[in-house]
Amino acid sequence: MTRSNHSTAQAALAVGALGVVFGDIGTSPLYTVQTVFNPDDPHPVAVSTNAVFGIISLIFWSVMLIVTLTYVVLVMRADNDGEGGIMALITLIRRQNVPGGRRVAVVLSALGIFGASLFFGDSMITPAISVLSAVEGLKIVEPSLEHLIVPITATIIVLLFLFQRLGTATVGRLFGPVMIVWFLSIAVCGVSGIADHPEILKALSPTYAIKFFFGHFSIAFFSLAAVVLAVTGAEALYADMGHFGRPAITRAWLILVFPACILSYLGQGALILGDPVKNISSPFFLLVPDWARIPMVLLATAATVIASQAVITGAFSVAQQAVQLGYLPRLRIAHTSDETIGQIYVPWINWTLMVSVLILVFAFQTSAALAFAFGMAVTGTITITTLLFFYLYRHKWGKPLWLVASLGGGLLVVDVFFLAANLTKLTHGAWLPLLIGIVAFTVLITWQRGRAIVTQRREEDEGSLRAFVDELHDLDPPLLRVSGTAVFLNRGKETAPLAMRANVERNHVLHEHVVIVSIETQTVPYVPATERLVIDDLGYTDDGILHVSARFGYMDDPNVPDVLRQLESAEIESPIEVDDANYFLSTIELRAGDAPGLARWRKRLFIATSGITADAAEYFGLPRDRTVIMGSHVDV
Repeated sequence: MTRSNHSTAQAALAVGALGVVFGDIGTSPLYTVQTVFNPDDPHPVAVSTNAVFGIISLIFWSVMLIVTLTYVVLVMRADNDGEGGIMALITLIRRQNVPGGRRVAVVLSALGIFGASLFFGDSMITPAISVLSAVEGLKIVEPSLEHLIVPITATIIVLLFLFQRLGTATVGRLFGPVMIVWFLSIAVCGVSGIADHPEILKALSPTYAIKFFFGHFSIAFFSLAAVVLAVTGAEALYADMGHFGRPAITRAWLILVFPACILSYLGQGALILGDPVKNISSPFFLLVPDWARIPMVLLATAATVIASQAVITGAFSVAQQAVQLGYLPRLRIAHTSDETIGQIYVPWINWTLMVSVLILVFAFQTSAALAFAFGMAVTGTITITTLLFFYLYRHKWGKPLWLVASLGGGLLVVDVFFLAANLTKLTHGAWLPLLIGIVAFTVLITWQRGRAIVTQRREEDEGSLRAFVDELHDLDPPLLRVSGTAVFLNRGKETAPLAMRANVERNHVLHEHVVIVSIETQTVPYVPATERLVIDDLGYTDDGILHVSARFGYMDDPNVPDVLRQLESAEIESPIEVDDANYFLSTIELRAGDAPGLARWRKRLFIATSGITADAAEYFGLPRDRTVIMGSHVDV
């Protein structure tokens, strides 16, 4: 690739990142400053010159420390074969020889899973607060329209989730240019506000943040619960790194997003300095000239829909990774783009999010009320991400302890202050994301534990695969073999598939060609096609029975027929006709018994969670007209 072509490709990636990665953090100027000075806040910040300078300085340096330093400079270096996000940190820790043994690894993984659980809360709150804050611009344009804000918001949200099944491959190409217009617009409005009161630029000095925080600690500490809204969406920079790459995201942040957001915050601060009483109700829209407010409301709505789209897509990706890593049952996952692997649609997650978002909109009514809840999910995820990263920073890359302690300790102190400030809002809405996180976390770890118990019970029923194949060879007279190929899906290589054992013991027959397929999910996003299959003849080269381990990354589509086509050109003991093969599945009915391992309520939760399991034939891409399902039951 020539230098000019490379530059063009990098520019295209940066524009794409603007439309997907920065929607959430890029719309934070809509509600952050307004929330800080909200008179209905349980711990209100009184408007004064010192407070305005202190708050704007706190916002600037919070964005610098948390987004630019923590995420852009540091955390985004911890990629798992190019993929980012908190699930990538979990898999990196699982691949390490963790000092302290299994217990430390379990604790760190549990922290990561709780961070991923908080992200589901973020995915519910972001669409609600973002779209509400944009539509609330109507009351600035025309106060009599205030009663329409909630119905319009609900309509937009319903339409947003209805269109998810169509995918964002086509619409996505429009996202980048729209966000460029958005960032340029808020930057221009910010500059106009700064021009009226240029002294606001002094807030860029850290001395104003430090003086305000330590000089007015009781006020500044509580204000952090609103200041943190300026960094909401920081996790998206890391989570979407696999789609655009670190260089493109870094360029877009430093060249356009960061300057535009800071100019908007400075402009809003300058506006409040000019008229503190009038301008605290909605400083973002009051910064816009009268003639441009309706277009800005429309542009803000488009931007918040894009922000919502990004976080919904992120929830789909986290759910897919959780399925592949064994923390959720199989979910129906539809790929909505032939060009972009990460473009997926998960119906169960989609409808759950839609109902949850609508409940939030009708329950909280305003973006200011939701803001109390929003910060808790963000600060929890950021704190856990920082902690896990610096653990890897020390033990994976071998950085000196003094550097980890000073740099990591300093950033963790900042995160903990934000977390503590949001905990003071527990009774005012911050309980909501914590509750969502705890529920999601309980479901994830219960499924993982229950799945391990069921696998153990199932292995006892299945028996050894090697011993079973030996028995088939020792049968006299030999077992009847019918023409054709049978593919048995199995959980591993050690045990015999229940469906295969039942076919032999009850029907006394077996196909001429038998392929036993085990799905292995690797702790990497994608597995190259050349490393996809591992073939084992199980000790005999003349019986037509093969075991195949199909390796997938946690972002791969586990389509079994497509993978087995590699066998048609492989050197194996007998030819395989994949297009004519019959597929056999073993289905398990779960029953709550007296077996140890899970509390009674967790057994019921595990069985209830199994009810959302997607059809195995659909999940693995099996042809329904050639798939046979044979069942049994397991007590947990």
